[in-house]
Amino acid sequence: MLTSEKIDDKERLNVLKQQGVKFVRLQFSDLHGISRGKVFPISEMERLPEHGIAFAGAVMTVDLRHNVVAGFETGLPDIIARPDLSTLVQLPWEPEAAWCIANLEKPVSGMPFDVDSRNALKQVIKRYEKIGLSPVVGPELEFYLCKQDGESPEGLKRYLDNDSHVYTTGSFTDPQGILEYLLENAAQLGLKAYAANHEYGRSQFEINLKHSLAMDSADRAFLFKTMIKELSARKGLLATFMGKPWNDDEGSGMHLHISLARKDGSNAFCDPQKPGVLTDLGLHFVAGVLSRSVALTPLLNPTVNSYRRINAKALAPTRVNWGYDNRFTLVRIPNETGAATRVEIRSMDGTANPYLAYAGLLLAGLEGIEKKMQPPKAIEGFLYGLPEEEQGTPLPTSLQEALAALEQDEELRNDLGSEITDTFIVIKKYELDRYNQWVSDWELREYAHHL
Repeated sequence: MLTSEKIDDKERLNVLKQQGVKFVRLQFSDLHGISRGKVFPISEMERLPEHGIAFAGAVMTVDLRHNVVAGFETGLPDIIARPDLSTLVQLPWEPEAAWCIANLEKPVSGMPFDVDSRNALKQVIKRYEKIGLSPVVGPELEFYLCKQDGESPEGLKRYLDNDSHVYTTGSFTDPQGILEYLLENAAQLGLKAYAANHEYGRSQFEINLKHSLAMDSADRAFLFKTMIKELSARKGLLATFMGKPWNDDEGSGMHLHISLARKDGSNAFCDPQKPGVLTDLGLHFVAGVLSRSVALTPLLNPTVNSYRRINAKALAPTRVNWGYDNRFTLVRIPNETGAATRVEIRSMDGTANPYLAYAGLLLAGLEGIEKKMQPPKAIEGFLYGLPEEEQGTPLPTSLQEALAALEQDEELRNDLGSEITDTFIVIKKYELDRYNQWVSDWELREYAHHL
């Protein structure tokens, strides 16, 4: 995955030992996309691929406030994490340590664990392979860097609070050199990072990752988020991928650029005779994504906060539509042609679990291909200047509305895996209930003095 060397697992372990690696952090994604795992002496990695290591399965039903969500009381059995040694990689910032991603299995039977989002993506990829196609995905992630601040209500303030640093670089933008530090380590880690910049928001940054096959891309997105969090903490900062961390600043998105490769490596979205126009297969894919976009919304925007970002003023899509090189649309077709022909999904934010989001979007696109769906007319010009009926179906404006749409889409839930989607819905409803009962600082400021 993260290395191009075609060596077997035993040789890979021996190379890392020779390079001074002493510990391996075995990790997997929970439903939130958070890295969970354990650290092992590297000598243990010789037996773990065969035997695996047990974790309490309840870790997959924990919410973000450390509550084990009710509804899964079946004795809280184990799950088995089995290392995928092809993902083993030495950490450039800590050469004595390495990372390795694990697949999750059921004890005894060894069958894939139903709530493993990496396995959910793997099953979708297999369906594409049966029709001779391989999904290719390039992720773009934006994030904010923050400092601890005991005086502010949220306990955080921006790393730098100057206006208009978009597309600027150097010490004036980044006095501690954090961005270049992150870019260097992302490149050395094999995450295929190739560019970085200050984004539009104050202390908002973006690091671009190259495209690759879907599983490799999702693994890199997962490790990228983990790396950004860890390295920022080492510098005394907090990095957040929240959709809208500040009331007075821009939201952060995670855009996905998707194409499909044929067995000969050619781009199935590109017709050499019609440069700049999607093939019929590409149009079918777009139609499938649009048809499921409302139900997919909670997988792409999984927090209460995500919906603060989704508004017309934020260049975040609010409607189900598509267009050629139009940044107001949900699905944008960039103006690059030939092998670079692709679709861009613009609604997602960085709090999404990459494996779940990739799986859901690719499933929807596959449905469009299999059913030969046709998309509506492409949006041209300024979206919000069009008659409302031409703008497309509104996207959900709250987590509650989005979860209801996913819950009602039985076909999508079954295709993605009813157990993983139903578990996701239960956890997110619990989170939503806690939010609805919480007295906010806005309420105190608005009402306490006057009422």
